[in-house]
Amino acid sequence: MRKTYTVENGSQLEKQIHLQICGETPDLEWRAAGQVITDSDAMAFIYLMDAGEDYHYIKFPQAIWPLLVKTLQSDFEPILTWGNGQTELVNFQDELNALIFNIEGNHNYGEDFSTAVEEAFAEILNESRED
Repeated sequence: MRKTYTVENGSQLEKQIHLQICGETPDLEWRAAGQVITDSDAMAFIYLMDAGEDYHYIKFPQAIWPLLVKTLQSDFEPILTWGNGQTELVNFQDELNALIFNIEGNHNYGEDFSTAVEEAFAEILNESRED
């Protein structure tokens, strides 16, 4: 059965971003699946975790997006932490970067979501234009 865990806070330790799941924490073996999708209705990005027979979702709500900007500006993949566990979110930067550029000006994700992404990730979108 698929479960959704929400990242509620995070911090930057040196150059690496640590994102924390609060509340119910996973009690299973899982591994980073390396894929980011969207939940435009919930105004969130979702990272997939492979739990063997199914996938679990790690939800990044809009309040966490400033940390995602810092993640994209970092040289390191973010670390997801919960309870006593942690794992690197492999391929997170490439997946998220590709998504935000696909979302820019694309109202197939919904106008509210695409506008929110454009505003929150403006620094990343503008850096690319300057290169």
